[in-house]
Amino acid sequence: MKVNVINTGFFKLDGGAMFGVVPKKLWKKLNPPDENNMCTWAMRCLLVEDGARKILIDTGFGYKQNAKFRSHFEPHGKDSLEQSIEEQGLALEEITDVFLTHFHFDHVGGAVSRNKKDQLVPTFPNATYWTNEAHYDWAYSPNPREKASFLKENFVPLKEAGQLKHIDIEDGVEFIPNFNVSFVSGHTESMMLPYLKVNGKTIVYCADLIPSSHHVSLPYVMAYDVQPLKTLVEKERLLSEALEHNYILFFEHDPISECVTVKRNERGRIVVDKVMTLAEALA
Repeated sequence: MKVNVINTGFFKLDGGAMFGVVPKKLWKKLNPPDENNMCTWAMRCLLVEDGARKILIDTGFGYKQNAKFRSHFEPHGKDSLEQSIEEQGLALEEITDVFLTHFHFDHVGGAVSRNKKDQLVPTFPNATYWTNEAHYDWAYSPNPREKASFLKENFVPLKEAGQLKHIDIEDGVEFIPNFNVSFVSGHTESMMLPYLKVNGKTIVYCADLIPSSHHVSLPYVMAYDVQPLKTLVEKERLLSEALEHNYILFFEHDPISECVTVKRNERGRIVVDKVMTLAEALA
């Protein structure tokens, strides 16, 4: 199995929303906000290649939303989903699977594009897209708190095209050999976390359970989470596993750090140990 980072650019989110109950006096040192209290975050995906399977994990923001929507989040940067895949020597038609951790727009937006006829079509015409039934139902009929994050144009066209399939909800279920899935529901219902075994090491794609290295500390829970106390339990479980098994934690949204390992400090808290690129972590 081979894994490579797919960078899709950056966007901005409100610092207070991203850091939850943590005071701005503390978090502004970690990710300095602009004059509108907005902080810059990455949209960092993964490409997993295993034989004939070319699996993309998440798809970033995409390009089909109108200017007003985009202005709220200011997507920017030189990287794009298509360009990053091409840099790996692949065409969009060669992607066999798209694994979607969840359907919030910054994770699934690139899954669907507008063609020359302005029709919404799967960006990867030959790929099977993967979610789970509980999350699809949750996103299709969203609660008022998440409604703005679940845009039907990002995922319903996948089902209509016959390219969307469901993974059974069973913690630790094997997607393919050396690619297992864990399910968490603090951030949103039945979000899927890939556990990848590569070169004798385990990489955990943290998605929005731990969106950045700054969120390793337990109290740093996003205000976006629908069940923040559940997030605390799920984070503590993952961090304890990471400490015990020396997992590599891969961050989708950290603007700088791709991966870390963790340790327990002198006060007994689990904290960041080593900060690495994915290539360094797997070397």
